[in-house]
Amino acid sequence: MSQRRSYQIGTGLFIVLGFAALGFLATQTTSLANYRQGPTYALQARFTNVGQLKLRAPVKIAGVRIGSVHAIELEPDRLDAKVTLAIDERFKQIPDDSAAAIFTSGLLGDQYVGLQPGGSPDMLKNGDELVLTQSAIQLEELIGKYLVGGNPPSANAKPEAEKTSAPGN
Repeated sequence: MSQRRSYQIGTGLFIVLGFAALGFLATQTTSLANYRQGPTYALQARFTNVGQLKLRAPVKIAGVRIGSVHAIELEPDRLDAKVTLAIDERFKQIPDDSAAAIFTSGLLGDQYVGLQPGGSPDMLKNGDELVLTQSAIQLEELIGKYLVGGNPPSANAKPEAEKTSAPGN
């Protein structure tokens, strides 16, 4: 009877350790891992479509995480999405002509905001707005374009010189 009891305890411990390992892996592969939240400053960006962007999504420059998405709101007067970015205070040297775009990690991965620095000598400050933005690209929209439309329009278009006949013909 005691051998059966030890099998039950061993099996239970194995299952608990398995769930602990799965929990650890889940936290290491999400955007919540490997990022410390210290003092931040806020930047605003407006997008016509945020796709599946979520709160706490990463904000990156050159692939390096520098902050996170703090808030996503709909602007009722413009019908645009206003995204508030919480940028780590260590990264104060972002030019004010920088651009923000929503990208996807991999083919079906999470979305994040990517900043592309400009060349202005003036830097962004707390509460400033990024004017140059690019909305999320919808995968369904791209697939629909190529499935329904066939080839892209530029592949079927002929140059103007070929459309007109030569004089005297």
